[in-house]
Amino acid sequence: MAKHKFDRVTLLITHYNRSKSLEYLLKRCAEEDLEFEEVVISDDGSKPEHLAYVKQLQETYLFKLITTPVNKGLGNNINKGQDAVNTPYTLYVQEDFEPTTCFAPNFANAVKLMDEEDWDLIRFYTFPWAPFPYLKEYKYGYAEMLFKQSLWYLNHLKFRLYSDHPHLRRSNYFEKFGRYLEGERGDPTEYNMCMQFIINRGKALLFNGPDLFLHEHGAIEPNTMVRSKWKLSNSFLVSMLRTLYLKGKVVKSTIQYNKMK
Repeated sequence: MAKHKFDRVTLLITHYNRSKSLEYLLKRCAEEDLEFEEVVISDDGSKPEHLAYVKQLQETYLFKLITTPVNKGLGNNINKGQDAVNTPYTLYVQEDFEPTTCFAPNFANAVKLMDEEDWDLIRFYTFPWAPFPYLKEYKYGYAEMLFKQSLWYLNHLKFRLYSDHPHLRRSNYFEKFGRYLEGERGDPTEYNMCMQFIINRGKALLFNGPDLFLHEHGAIEPNTMVRSKWKLSNSFLVSMLRTLYLKGKVVKSTIQYNKMK
């Protein structure tokens, strides 16, 4: 019997052409002695060789596999994966993350918070170079994520209450926030859900302690999402232009938010 058994929770993993990374994630969950009521892998039309490998993994890790004949994008992949969940709670993780030794006890606290309070989303990771800007310490190492609507708060990351990074949510999430946008690239899909989360008054916590997940630590495959090189440049001119762009994005997002309310 697993040391850390989480009944009423389904581990939902989205996958696309990174079967070795998926294997590493599943292996790390086993090494940390984590057990969930069910594990669902939602595949987004991976190449035959990757899909065949995932089916081999199924013999060892005993998960439910949801597939599609062609790639339909991030939104469709999460939607069909969430539709297959039958438990009250969903732990959503993309295939290029892995839990750390600190995860299990802190995740138990997250489930407790969901059981006893009315949180919609509890997040376990944010990129170290893009921390959420407005937090209020809460309990068990978690902090409440605060949305500051005023333009005085110019950090563009304030709109990122929701994130596709590992998080726990109620499995009836779609009833309050709607389904994921389909037919768009990953970034617009995620951003649209960020706006839906804010507009529908979502309440979120973020773990504000030691890392509970590592990103691409054991991955041996290239990331399937490619971003423009200018966004990653460190030159002074590009940094200045990027700063101006991001401040303009805050204004644009605020206008969009007010229109959507």
